[in-house]
Amino acid sequence: MGVRMTQQFGLMAVLAALFVALSAPLKADYADRPEVLAFISELTDTDGFERAELLGAFEEATYKQSIIDAISRPAERVMTWATYQDIFLTKARVEQGIAFEQQHRDSFDRAEAEWGVDRWVMLAILGVETSYGRNKGRYRVIDALSTLAFDYPPRSGFFRKELRELFLLAREQQKPVTGLLGSYAGAMGYGQFIPSSYRAYAVDFNDDAFTDIWNEPVDAIASIANYLAVHGWQKNGPILAPMTSKAALPIEFFNQQLKPALTAQELIDAGVALDETLLDWPGLKAAPLHYEGKAGAETWLGFQNFYAITRYNRSRLYAMAVFQLSERLKAAAL
Repeated sequence: MGVRMTQQFGLMAVLAALFVALSAPLKADYADRPEVLAFISELTDTDGFERAELLGAFEEATYKQSIIDAISRPAERVMTWATYQDIFLTKARVEQGIAFEQQHRDSFDRAEAEWGVDRWVMLAILGVETSYGRNKGRYRVIDALSTLAFDYPPRSGFFRKELRELFLLAREQQKPVTGLLGSYAGAMGYGQFIPSSYRAYAVDFNDDAFTDIWNEPVDAIASIANYLAVHGWQKNGPILAPMTSKAALPIEFFNQQLKPALTAQELIDAGVALDETLLDWPGLKAAPLHYEGKAGAETWLGFQNFYAITRYNRSRLYAMAVFQLSERLKAAAL
C-alpha cells in the first residue's frame, strides 16, 4: 500500500472517529465543572442533600443540543396565529377533549365548584399542553435543566433555580431525579408544570396523600384550577371579546402588554365599541390585541381571565389557543 493511500485511510479513520464522537450523547462532564460543584455545595449547605447523591445525578446528566436549539426558537417567534389554529383547533383535539371531560366529569365538577375556574378552560389547557396526557414530554428533566442551567447563559439563573426545585421535588415525591421525564424546558405531567410550579400549586385531589400530576388526571385538573385561581382568575368573568371600533386604530394601539390596563372609559374614548354586558363588570380593564389568523386580521380585547391564562404560559398566542379551543369544546358538548 502506497504512502498516499495510507494517508487517505488514516484521514478517513480520523473523520469516522470524529463523526462517532459528535453523534454520541455529550456528557458535558457536569460533575467536574466548577460551577456545578458550587451548585452542589449550595444544595448540600442549604437543603441538606448528600453530596454523593448530587454528584451521582450530575454524572448521569447529559447535555442536549436539541434543547438549546428548541429554546432558541420559541413558538412565539417562529409561529403565527394561523399556525396555532392549524395545530390546536382541530377536530381530533376537540373529540379527544370531550371524551376526557366525560371520563373525568366529577373531577371537573368539583374543581369548578372549589376554584371557580371554567371547566372548558381547564380542559383546553390539558389539550394544548399534552393532548390530554398523550404527549407529556420525552426529555429527562435532569438533562433539560442541567443543559439550560449551565449551558444557556441568557436564562441560566432562572433554570438553576428550577434545577434546585427539581431536586427538592424528587426528594419530596421519593422519586429518582434521573427518572423524571418532561419537556425540553423541564415541564412535567398532564399540565406541564415546571418544578417550582409543581411544588407551589399542584394539588392532591383524589385524597391519596400524594400529589401526582404525572399519572393522575384528577390531580392535574385540580392543579390547573388552583394555578389559575392563584394567578387572578375571576369566576364567571370575561376572557376575550372581539373588538370593533368606530374608526381604524393604529397598530401601535395593540399588543402593548398582556396585562389589561385600559379602563372601559379609555377604550370608549379611543373609539372602541363595548358590549353592555362588559360595562356591567366592575373595574373592567382590557388589553387590545391584534392577531393575523387564517381568515386575516383579528382584533380582540383581553380581560383579567385572559391575563390569568398567560401566567400559565406568557404568550398571547398560547392564551388565544386555549380560549378558542375551550369555546369549541364547550360548543361540542352542547
